[in-house]
Amino acid sequence: MADGTVLETITLEEAQRVIAAAAKKATEIGQPMDVAVVDAGGNLKAHARMDGANIGSITIAINKAYTSIAFQCETGHLQEATRPHGPIYGLNDAHGGRLVVFPGGIPLVRDGKIMGAIGVSTGTIEQDQEVATAGAGAY
Repeated sequence: MADGTVLETITLEEAQRVIAAAAKKATEIGQPMDVAVVDAGGNLKAHARMDGANIGSITIAINKAYTSIAFQCETGHLQEATRPHGPIYGLNDAHGGRLVVFPGGIPLVRDGKIMGAIGVSTGTIEQDQEVATAGAGAY
């Protein structure tokens, strides 16, 4: 075994707290959601699909979280730059189509360091962002 420690990242307990806060907000607005949390390496840490959330949104939620950690920003901040004639148009086709460039993905920051990210999908992009913001706020 190698000496050293693994990069500090979000814990399972923290990820579950983030998901619980997001689910609470989703319930408040009446929109079941898929909620995913990835660690600092972009690997899935926790996921919940609320009753009534779209099955097709599972992967989208996970990929929003991945995109957020991969580019260290909210996924919604990538929208303008990735539109036709934008400086990084086509980015969403990179990484095997795994990148999601619309709202609902937010980095989870502690002491100025990104420790993971949340991704939310099933509602409108405004609802996804609202629920992701609530989840991130619990971190």
